Amino acid sequence: MMIRQRFPAGPDRPLAEVLDDLAGEVPGGPLTVGDPRIVDFLTAFGRTLLEPALIRSHPELAPLGFFLRRAELDAQLARLAEPDRAGTRTLRFPRGLLFHIPPANVDTIFVYAWALAALTGNRNVVRVSPRSGAAADRVLERLESALAAAHPAVAATQRMITYDRDDAATAALSEACDLRVVWGGDHSVAAVRRTPLGPAARDLAFPDRASFAAVHAGGWAAASDAARDQAVLDLYNDSYWFDQAACASPRAVYFVGPPDAADAARDDLFDRLAALLARRGERPDPAMAVHKRVAAYGVAAEGRARTLSFRAAEAVAVLDLADPLDVPRTWLGAGAFPTASVAALTDVAAMVQRRDQTLSHFGFAPEDLAAFASAAAGRGIDRIVPFGSALSFAPVWDGYDLPREFTRLTTVAAGR
Repeated sequence: MMIRQRFPAGPDRPLAEVLDDLAGEVPGGPLTVGDPRIVDFLTAFGRTLLEPALIRSHPELAPLGFFLRRAELDAQLARLAEPDRAGTRTLRFPRGLLFHIPPANVDTIFVYAWALAALTGNRNVVRVSPRSGAAADRVLERLESALAAAHPAVAATQRMITYDRDDAATAALSEACDLRVVWGGDHSVAAVRRTPLGPAARDLAFPDRASFAAVHAGGWAAASDAARDQAVLDLYNDSYWFDQAACASPRAVYFVGPPDAADAARDDLFDRLAALLARRGERPDPAMAVHKRVAAYGVAAEGRARTLSFRAAEAVAVLDLADPLDVPRTWLGAGAFPTASVAALTDVAAMVQRRDQTLSHFGFAPEDLAAFASAAAGRGIDRIVPFGSALSFAPVWDGYDLPREFTRLTTVAAGR
């Protein structure tokens, strides 16, 4: 079976040859956790993502560039240090060959996971979807440019490939890998899991997730105009990047406080968001506008929304939920915001499910956020972050500490 080799760039090749290459000798010796050859390459690649022209056209790549700074990579490696215990040393090693299947709708998520897997010394093969967009193409171009000055060990151990749906290719990669990292919808994850792994391998899966936002009405009222405008810009970035389809983008916004104050905060926030979109001249494409209108009216027809309104030439749809705890978790389109008012943030915890990932927030005291986390009690919500940070990737994702998942431990006990 033939695959398209995206990184290192090259002609279409049989998949068997790619796997043979990855199983071969590594120039300069096998990779180690925190291997300097990989660290140098990742930091050089990260610098290319911070070029002003690239950031202007693809602002979502700037956080990736900062994530790959040497200080940040060193901090991640420092977290992996295992203290020695009486008579026993604990050594950390790469897990082996990792097969990554990232989603097509979030172009850059595969780079974060791949970078952490490479940082921890693994050989990697990433299936880049044929449906990936322009940001993924720019990433692959920058990877290729950084490769020119990299140690040959990088090209020998890292592959990014593209192939159409091909069960045989997925089966061959699954049989060869030590860890399969799967991102996507529930159906996609289930379909991949039907392909068996080797006896010693396992899956690390990131299926459908839903996320939410919360605004403290009192905190909003006390904030300056500049702080409110910044919060709206942050909410815009959390929501409109990736067309609100990212797992961490909010699917609903809760306003916390007395009803009158909550209503005032909601009206002001969405007025400011509509004004921001108008200043930017942003209008949804016709297909998105139709999808959003049909989805919003569908929620209303089911009796789940009391009112709905469209603003900024339909770039914003605001729904008033009939039941604050009956929140839509399906994607309603870019700029669709079901909303509800509650007296306390802990009231939201009653609706939390295992599939819920991120709560982004504005105006809350730390003790309010801690009380919410305690009330949710681990049933869901793995991340609680300020507005503007919902899409910021972290090494602990969906409750998994990825650098630790990408490595294995060997204990060495001394004799008596």
